[in-house]
Amino acid sequence: MTNAPTVALAPPPGTLRRPARRGARAADRGVSWVLPSHPSSVSTARRLVLSQLAVWALAGPTDDAELLVSEVVTNALRYTGGQVRLTLCLCPAEDALRCEVEDADPTPPCAREACEDDEGGRGLYMIDLLARCWGSQRTGSGKTVWFELHIRPGAEGHPDAP
Repeated sequence: MTNAPTVALAPPPGTLRRPARRGARAADRGVSWVLPSHPSSVSTARRLVLSQLAVWALAGPTDDAELLVSEVVTNALRYTGGQVRLTLCLCPAEDALRCEVEDADPTPPCAREACEDDEGGRGLYMIDLLARCWGSQRTGSGKTVWFELHIRPGAEGHPDAP
C-alpha cells in the first residue's frame, strides 16, 4: 500500500475573503425582503436597495450597492432556483452598509475564471474589488452571502452628518 501525499486544501472562494466586522448579523438589525424565484426579482432588489438608501439619506455607496446586490441576487436565483431573502443593515458605528442574501443551497459561492468574451463569471471578482469585506456562511436552511460597503462619517448623505 502506498501513502498518497497529503494535500492542504484552500478554503472555498467566498467563504471569507476579508475579515468581517464584529457585531450582530444584518438580519438582527436591518430591513429584509423575500424575493420570489423569478428573473424580475433582480430589478426589484435594485429598486428596494435604492429606495432604502434614500430613506436612510445615504447617497455615497448607492452605485456600488446597486451593482453588488444585483450580482448576489442574480447568483442566488440562478444557482439555487428558490426564493431568496435580501437584508440591508446600516451600521453607522462601524461606518458600514451590510447586505445579506440568503438562499436554500448550502454550497458556498465559487469564483470561476471568465474568458474575455464571457458574459458572466465576474460577479465575485467585482464584489472582492468593491466591498470592504464579504463572505458566506452556512445557515440551517442553506447559506447567506454577504458584503459590506464603507460609508464615510460626516459625508454628505451620511445619517450622522451635521
